[in-house]
Amino acid sequence: MTTLPGRRSSTFTRLLRHGFTDPSAAERLLDLPDLSSVRSDPVLLEALGATADPDLALRGLVRLVEAEEADERQILLDTLVTAKPLRDRLLGVLGASEALGDHLARHPRDWQALVTYEAADLHPGVPEFERELAGAGDPDSLRAAYRRCLLSIAARDVCGTTDVAETAAELADLATATLRAALAIARTATPADAAQCRLAVIAMGKCGGHELNYVSDVDVIFVAEPADHADGAGESAAMQAATRLAAHMMRICSDTTVEGTIWPVDANLRPEGRNGPLVRTLSSHLAYYQRWAKTWEFQALLKARPVAGDPELGAEYVEAVSPLVWQAADRENFVPDVQKMRRRVVDTIPADRVDREIKLGPGGLRDVEFAVQLLQLVHGRSDPALRSGSTLEALGALAEGGYVGRVDAAQLDDAYRFLRAMEHRIQLYRLRRTHLVPVDEPDLRRLGRSLGMRTDPIAELNQAWKRHASVVRRLHEKLFYRPLLDAVAQLAPGESRLSAKAAAHRLEALGYEDPAAALRHLEALSSGVSRKAAIQRTLLPVLLGWFADSADPDAGLLGFRKVSDALGKTPWYLRLLRDEGAAAENLARVLSAGRLAPDLLLRAPEAVAILGDPQGLKPRSREALEQEVLAAVGRAEDAESAVAVVRGVRRRELFRTTSADLIGSYGTEDSPAEPDPGALVDRVGSAVTDLNAVTIAGALRAAVRAEWGDTLPTRFAVIGMGRFGGHELGYGSDADVLFVHAPREGVDDQEASRAANRVVAEMRRLLQLPTADPPLLIDADLRPEGKSGPLVRTLKSYEAYYRRWSLVWESQALLRAQPMAGDIDLGRDFIELIDPLRYPVEGLGEDAVREIRRLKARMESERLPRGADSTLHTKLGRGGLSDVEWTVQLMQMQHGWAEPGLRTTRTREALAAACAAELISGEDAQTLDEAWVLATRVRNAVMLVRGRPADTFPSGPRELTAVGRYLGYEPGHVGDMLDDYRRITRRARAVMEERFYGAA
Repeated sequence: MTTLPGRRSSTFTRLLRHGFTDPSAAERLLDLPDLSSVRSDPVLLEALGATADPDLALRGLVRLVEAEEADERQILLDTLVTAKPLRDRLLGVLGASEALGDHLARHPRDWQALVTYEAADLHPGVPEFERELAGAGDPDSLRAAYRRCLLSIAARDVCGTTDVAETAAELADLATATLRAALAIARTATPADAAQCRLAVIAMGKCGGHELNYVSDVDVIFVAEPADHADGAGESAAMQAATRLAAHMMRICSDTTVEGTIWPVDANLRPEGRNGPLVRTLSSHLAYYQRWAKTWEFQALLKARPVAGDPELGAEYVEAVSPLVWQAADRENFVPDVQKMRRRVVDTIPADRVDREIKLGPGGLRDVEFAVQLLQLVHGRSDPALRSGSTLEALGALAEGGYVGRVDAAQLDDAYRFLRAMEHRIQLYRLRRTHLVPVDEPDLRRLGRSLGMRTDPIAELNQAWKRHASVVRRLHEKLFYRPLLDAVAQLAPGESRLSAKAAAHRLEALGYEDPAAALRHLEALSSGVSRKAAIQRTLLPVLLGWFADSADPDAGLLGFRKVSDALGKTPWYLRLLRDEGAAAENLARVLSAGRLAPDLLLRAPEAVAILGDPQGLKPRSREALEQEVLAAVGRAEDAESAVAVVRGVRRRELFRTTSADLIGSYGTEDSPAEPDPGALVDRVGSAVTDLNAVTIAGALRAAVRAEWGDTLPTRFAVIGMGRFGGHELGYGSDADVLFVHAPREGVDDQEASRAANRVVAEMRRLLQLPTADPPLLIDADLRPEGKSGPLVRTLKSYEAYYRRWSLVWESQALLRAQPMAGDIDLGRDFIELIDPLRYPVEGLGEDAVREIRRLKARMESERLPRGADSTLHTKLGRGGLSDVEWTVQLMQMQHGWAEPGLRTTRTREALAAACAAELISGEDAQTLDEAWVLATRVRNAVMLVRGRPADTFPSGPRELTAVGRYLGYEPGHVGDMLDDYRRITRRARAVMEERFYGAA
């Protein structure tokens, strides 16, 4: 038959109007003889246009009609035109699922499963599905019957007869019936095995929680007992029989044939995972959970539900493990486990997929599920109403009990339902297990239309998806912490609140050791109707999450209260935290990481402004600091007030440095942790060294002005020694120095010496005056003759001493000498004087090398504190700072005269130069450098955490955990930190023994 152009044009237009994207192909399909009786029926076109993908629906319909027997085709077409419920269901499925269209092409009679249901059959349960599967006696027929049941579930889903939660429940019920049918097939195949054992199948995960996807692994655990009372041999045989049955059942569901796969059955949630036996007795399960199970395993057991096999044994299993689930929050390692689980694992998702992940990505389904499950574990121990395996049911119970806010719960429920609906529609298309939002326009268009978006499906879909994901991201943390504020706030009549006991439970679960004190802090910060309290109520839920992510949440919250009490009346403080995104998180990290930084901040809380300035965490240059300090000294009325200002600058800049160090080590949401620990060490060493040098310069200027005005009778210089001279100071280091002077022209030696000694005494006094600022201790014990020698010498006196009396250890100490303050020319003259001593021409003689080795060996045996663990002492222990530095310094003294790169006061620079000069292999240099950096970071960490210096790891578990967090170790991995330290320093000691003691 020839089709008139006018009719074709009219049909083409109608097809476009009804949502077809390829009208020409649709016209050709409608012109096929098999559709001759319905192609002009407007009802059919309207029904096709109502589907998610009209083109896909029409192609599926044509395939179904062609697959039908000739005498059945007209029955299908007549029913399609006259029965609206069938038409909507059949075309709705064909327009949403290519895979179910394939199934209907293979089994065309299955369309009859979509004939109008009685009202009672609209929500079938397990018994109804069992009846549908009852005739399946082999795996292939079971797969076909499963798809037929899936067809009816999908039809109710796409037509809106069931909502997303009801659909998920039906899918779980179908899975239950399918597991029972598969187990029956396995029993029939091996009756001897079936007779030997009682086997129960426990559903876990989404199947156990009655919230299954279209395509998902069905997580199970198997528990078995002998069929009768048996001895050891009989029990072993029964377990082997149960294992064969379980494995056979899994294969029936998981294997792929022409009918496809039902779904993989995953038993990896069992004790010991894939390394453990597939089937255990009930007593074996309990023994494992009581002794070895981790927190995540109890979290998984929240959803345990017996679904197949021996019902009595399944019920016994759930009854036995349930008390263990609700005791999990009382376990010793619950808090670090929770902290570890709460951290996002987005890094495991490829970068090009993270923005398309609706399950594991930020603001995804896992965020909601984890938050709900954690709250169940914390509060379900005392409230049985929370013990549901369903995420949405549990969320509703949490809201009803006041454990989460009602508005928050409603928004989260809405977002979760939308994301699950997206997941269902994505998987339904090809019945493949995926959680990725598609990128191709046709797929996005179909997805949007399947969710009811018809005007601009792609734009509407993206907008709705991003909005709901944003809600989840925002509420994920708020869900934990907002009710804690409500627990201490005035609520509107009828609103439920978290009880004091429940709030304490939650705070304990989040790592707070003193929940009562934490609640008092929250009440003090957020109570009242002032604008300040309102802003605090907005900030605190997020801050509490950051505190809980630290090693010491209690200290973080207490510190925040103290800072807020001090600055609460200043208009800029809360505005800074609210409006500057990084400021609040930076403050939370600093306050909860240890004692040093908060102590510095609380002495002058206005320094918190540093944390909101984009440039605030960058160290200031030495020139800028010196200009500020000397200008302040020049304005001061007396030496005490001058140095008070100088020490205030030092305290502020120490806070800047410690904050930058902590934030660089921990990282923030917007800024990852510094990947190079050596860079952090170098920045801290340089910053603290510059700061102490400027402080000494300021104190020197103040001491001189107080008695002599602008000019001291003698030229005077401060020479840095040790770590000070090496630009390697830590937070707890003293400033090792030498004082040198040279009388000015016309000034006799005695007057110059008295002036120099008085200025040193005054400097030391000023820098140690009792104030709120940390003192700076000046140590001059490395001077000639040590404590027995004069505190200050002239340049000529140093020259005479070094020429006549100098010992090899003094030459070694001078390797770190560097002018730090005072007369620049005099400092340069001193360096010229000592260079031949520290870099002797032709290197060291054998006697000198032997003496250095003897001194090192003596130091190792005599100076290590009694009872100290030599494997963990950062300074004098095996492979610690001393081992590395003496090895490097020996190379400097031997080869510095010939290798200019070795003429540096910095250990890492000298080691790199030695490697470049091929004095040490690259591998050995790397080993020494790694140990030196690690030991230095440990010392800095201990000072940051404890607020006082130490050369060993702290013994307290909380302080040790805080040191580990600074070094990049997750909670619960303190043992790994100590093992790594011992391993790294052991390797460094081996290099040191070869290079220092073994090399000539």
